[in-house]
Order: sequence, then C-alpha cells, then structure tokens
Amino acid sequence: MSAMNPARLVAFETIRAVHDSDAYANLLLPTAIRRAGLDSADAALATELTYGTLRRENTYDAVISLAADRTVDLIDPPVLDAVRLGVHQLLSTRVASHAAVNESVELARRSAGRSAGGFANAVLRRISRDTPGEWMTRVGKTARSDDERLGLLTSHPVWVVRAFRRALAAEGRADELDDLLQADNASPRVTFAALPGLADVPNDARRTDFSPLGFRSPGGDPETQVTESGGRIRVQDEGSQIAALALTRARPAQAGERWLDLCAAPGGKTAILAAEALAADARLEANEINPARAGLVRQSIAGVPLEVPVSEEDGRVRARAGGYDRILVDAPCTGLGALRRRPEARWRKTPADVADLVDLQRGLLNAAIDGLVPGGLVAYVTCSPHLAETAGVVADVLRDRDAEVEELDARAVVTAFCVTDPALVPQADGSGRAQLWPHRHNTDAMSISLLRRR
Repeated sequence: MSAMNPARLVAFETIRAVHDSDAYANLLLPTAIRRAGLDSADAALATELTYGTLRRENTYDAVISLAADRTVDLIDPPVLDAVRLGVHQLLSTRVASHAAVNESVELARRSAGRSAGGFANAVLRRISRDTPGEWMTRVGKTARSDDERLGLLTSHPVWVVRAFRRALAAEGRADELDDLLQADNASPRVTFAALPGLADVPNDARRTDFSPLGFRSPGGDPETQVTESGGRIRVQDEGSQIAALALTRARPAQAGERWLDLCAAPGGKTAILAAEALAADARLEANEINPARAGLVRQSIAGVPLEVPVSEEDGRVRARAGGYDRILVDAPCTGLGALRRRPEARWRKTPADVADLVDLQRGLLNAAIDGLVPGGLVAYVTCSPHLAETAGVVADVLRDRDAEVEELDARAVVTAFCVTDPALVPQADGSGRAQLWPHRHNTDAMSISLLRRR
C-alpha cells in the first residue's frame, strides 16, 4: 500500500466526517491535525484542502458530472469525496497535477477498491487536461438562470444567492453580489480580541480596522497565544466583537446594572460582556439551553475574574425573569454570515429552516423586551444578512410593540466606538440596523439592531 501524505489523509477523513456524520469541520479539523502530529506546513495544507474543498463543493460537483458523464449522486460517497479533493487541488491550488491525481486515486482505492481507483484516475486526468477557466465556462453553460449560474460558479445554493441579492439591494448595493459570493470562498484571516481591561493588544500586532479590541498576530500558533494569556486573549471574528460592544457601549454603563446574555454559546461575546461588566461594576448573567454548549460558555469566561451564573433554560422563559438593564439576544439563525469559516453550513440549511428560525427569533426578542426595565436596552444580533431574520424580525416586533419599544441607530453607536469609520451603509427601509459584510468589512456578515424599552 502506497504511503499517503498525512495532510491529505487528515483532509479526506475530515470531509468524510462532515458528509457522513454531519460533523463540523471547524470543530473536527484542529483535533485531527493535533492527533496526526502535523507540522505547520502540513497543518496549513490540510486546512486549505479541507475548507477549500467544502467551500467549492457545488462547483466541483458540476465539473465532476461533466467529466464523468454522470451525476454525482451515482458515485460512491467516499470515492466522490476523494475526487472532490483532487479537483480542488487541480483547479484552485498550485499543487502539482501528478500529486493531486495520484494521492486522490489512492484515497479512492483505499476507500472502495481497485475499480474505484481506476474511476477516480480517469475522471481526474480528464479534468487535468483543461484549464480552470475552460471548466468554469462549461459549468456556466449548464445553468438555467443567472442566479443558478452564480450559484454554480461560486458554489452557493440558489436560494442563498437570492437572499444575498435582496439584502444587498435593500442597501442599494445589488452590484456587490459577486464580490460577496467571492468573499465567502476566501479563507478568513485569524483575528484576536484582547478582553478590555484584562489584556492589551501586543506591541508587535496589527490592529484590526474597526474593533478597539481586535488585532492580528504577526505569527505563531493562535492556540498558544490564547493559552498563555489565560483566556484573556482569544480568537474571535471582528464582527462578533463589534456586536457585543454595541450593547455595552450604546450608552455609559452604571454601577449595579444587570445584564443578560440570553443565547450565550459558545461564549465569545459573553467573555467581552463579562470584561465590560467587570469594568463598569455591573452584574452579568448568561443563559444557554443546551447543557454541553453551556459548558463551553463557562470555559470561555473562565479568564474573567467575575462571577457569571450560567443557566440552562429556554431563553423565551429565562428573559422574562426580568429586571435587566441590558440583554444580548445573539439569536440562533441560518449562519449565512459565517460561510467563510463554516463552509458546510451552506449545504445544511434550506429555505424551510428560515420560517422556523424566524418564529424562534421573534419569541426571543419579545421575551427580552419583557425582561427589560424601563429604559433598558436589547441588542438583537444574527450572524446572517437574510432580511427575514434581521430587518423582518425587528420590524414585526416594532409594529406589534411600538408603544413600548423604540429602535436606536446601531450604525451611529458602532461608528462611535470603532477605530475607523466602518462605512456602514444606511438601510433603505429607514431602520437603524448595522449590517457588516465579508466583502466590505472583512468580517462575518453580522446584523446588529438596538432597541430601547420606553
């Protein structure tokens, strides 16, 4: 049996787990890299192969169907994953063609026998004979509409393409759709947050563009930096940092205020809230209905010297305990704003999921409003730009509770504490919602709305 490059083997096994067991690549891959003992070069290769293959899966499947003259549902799943891995190397990396083909053929052979290896060899050699541009031209010609063409070429479900188009059009920026779809397929840079009052941005680091807590390290293992700081420096997308700070810095905090992080897992925003509460002499509580994920919240805030009780209740019940000055509702959502770092998420959600999520989101936001003291603030946050989950939910709640609640200008709040002007575009519907974008701000597509109980 031929020796396998360990990076390719780790990538293949991770991709198989994603497809076969609904695993999450961002959770599984780091553990797989450590177990395999990969050095930094091989770890980088395994990461690129895993995420790149999953991000462009729809495009590669279209190429494979043309080259194999059969639809991918007729190909044995392990063999298909091996071929996908080879196609990514042939069309989107500088890996030598012979290495991409030979190692992928070996993966197929190990998974399903000699004949499977022969099939993978024939398909990959057929693909290697033509340029990526030629294959993209052929794939584009199979589309029945412009949205389907965009979906195939940028590897997004058509319903997601249409949702993004509508969200950008609401800002008068529909011409940015292609830039957004391309940004979803780019590897995000590692961003850190230094918890306010507890850690400083290192002198040799480069500060991020917007968050006053954010920075990018000049090098080194991110996990080592987090561990050595005792959790007071953490890996966190800049958009998540901004969302947490929007609540704490919407107005000056007063000693003795009660704050609640209603849907707290995995706890990154909770840690920022805890550090801010510590500085303001405020009290913070957290809630997460899933016990395992509640454990992640407790781990996340361990580096903050503040007692933060974490409850495990339905947020629609928990918030109504009442008496809160500020509540963060980081609502469960489709996650369409984080497709750069969770590439498989685009294939796991459907339009039918949106309606169920919107019902839950409305329930959580209404419960949070019920739990506020007069004058209290709620930040409604989703890692999605889908209008139904963002502007739609807020509009529904405001329409039903206009006498009780008013919307604040989240864009103005964010701009006030950002390091530079984040260029947040005013919403065409006249709302104060702040929407961040991967292609415009290099963050996850985080939506932030601020409401105040009258």
